[in-house]
This record gives sequence, structure tokens and C-alpha cells, in this order.
Amino acid sequence: MPCSIDLESAYAESGVAEVLAQLDCELVGLVPVKTRIREIAALLLVDQARQQLELPSGGLSLHMSFTGRPGTGKTTVAQRMSQILHKLGYLRKGHVVTATRDDLVGQYVGHTAPKTKEMLKRAQGGVLFIDEAYYLYKPDNERDYGSEAIEILLQEMENQRSEVVVIFAGYKDRMETFYSSNPGLSSRVAHHLDFPDYSDEELMAIAEILLEAQHYQFSAEASEAFQDYIVRRRQLPFFANARSIRNAIDRARLRHANRLFARRGESLTKEDLITLDAPDIKASRVFAGEVEGHHPEAGAF
Repeated sequence: MPCSIDLESAYAESGVAEVLAQLDCELVGLVPVKTRIREIAALLLVDQARQQLELPSGGLSLHMSFTGRPGTGKTTVAQRMSQILHKLGYLRKGHVVTATRDDLVGQYVGHTAPKTKEMLKRAQGGVLFIDEAYYLYKPDNERDYGSEAIEILLQEMENQRSEVVVIFAGYKDRMETFYSSNPGLSSRVAHHLDFPDYSDEELMAIAEILLEAQHYQFSAEASEAFQDYIVRRRQLPFFANARSIRNAIDRARLRHANRLFARRGESLTKEDLITLDAPDIKASRVFAGEVEGHHPEAGAF
């Protein structure tokens, strides 16, 4: 048995630093979330050091709750968290299985248990990420089987803590109601992370990152127009943070392509092909006070 532990060496050898660096590159802002992820990683490293020195371990609970609006990075953080847990030896595989109510709850008697257990089986060795988890709880419907899925999840979260980590995700206010519906949920979820909406400046930074990754750029006029777009878009329904920005960039590229195709009798320069201009942005229906698309822009950046 060693008489001392070098945490710096343990941290370097684990590969966790690379995952945290990747998270910083992938997601703009989210300082409170990133800080909490680093704190959890530090807790796990210290727990391992305690085990190596034969000190008592409290049997860490790693189940988590991610709250926030769509497009704030919850899915990306779940993926990186799973990798951290794998690198530190708390998960065998480190993959993420995403589930919704439809994946867990059956429509008839006897269907829910097999569906829920199948999703847990698929997540063995990794993370089961349950998006919009509050839809599992429908108190107004006595014939709903969501409560059965919750009970199975609670049982397996306790019995298979070393085999699967469950992350519940959704809007903050709805998740609070969800947790209050079953005291067992709160007692098993140790880490609650709230994902704030991005600021206008952060959304603009996300847009520029997306453009750079696709080898595009804004003209000066387009950059100004897109800043105006952000202000207007977040005031409209179904705003989904980074997801809305990504969708806006995709639509601007379509308009840009159509604009260039209309000039197909001309020779185009590299600058023409990579530069989004103001008309590509201002043609959006957002400037008329309308939401582009026909459904909420759900998902994560």
C-alpha cells in the first residue's frame, strides 16, 4: 500500500484534462457548469486516492440532473461527463444512451418494465440520459404507466450504481415538480447542474465558431445584421439557444447559395463562396416578427 498519493500525476495520467479541454473548445460560456464538472472530477480523483490509501469511501452517488432550456449544451456535457467517468474507472464503457418517455413507458399493462429494463441494459457501463424526464410523471392520468418506469429506474439506480449513471434533463421548473413527485428521486440524484441561457454575445460567438468550422464568414454588414437577428429571435417563441443559432446559419447558407446561383453566368471568387452578406440574414422571417420553422427547435448544441 502506498503511503502517499500524487494527485497531479494521477490527474495527468487519467486523461481527464483532455476531456475538459475539449469541453472548453466545444461550448462557449457555461462557466458555472464547467466549474461544477471540474469539481466532480476532483471529487472522483480524491475518492480514488482515498481508496488507494485504504481510507473509507462514502460510496459516491453519480446520478445527475441537468436543467435548462434547449440548446444550452446538456447533451454535450453528458457525453463529456461519461468520458470522464470512464477514464477514472467509474464506468466500463463511457457511452451515452439517450431516452425519452416513449423509450421507457409502454401503452399497455406489462409493456413498461421490459422497455425500461431494455434501455437500462443498453446503457450498462455508461450513461442513460433521459431528456424531458418530467413527462414520465403524469399524475392526472390514473392509467398512465410512467410511475412504473420511475420506480424501476429508482431501483436500478440504487442496485447498479457502479454499472450505469442516470442523468435526468429538462426545463428547470418542470424538473422541480418532477422531483417533488417522488422523494426517492431527490435522494438518489446527487449533482444538480443548471444550464443558463446564452447571452447575446455568447450566441454571436457560437455563430462565428459554426461559420469557421464550415469555412464561411460574415461580411461586416452581415455580422451587424446577425447581431440584430439574435436580439429579435430570442424574443420570439421556441427560442433554443445554440440550436436556434445553428438553424439560422443553415438557412443563411441556403439563401447565400440561392443568391450565388442567380449569378451563375458570372465567375465567382473564393470570397464570394465563403462570405455571407446582409441580405442572407435579413431575408429571415424573424425580421417580420415570425418564427422560422413549424415546431420547437429542440435539441442541444
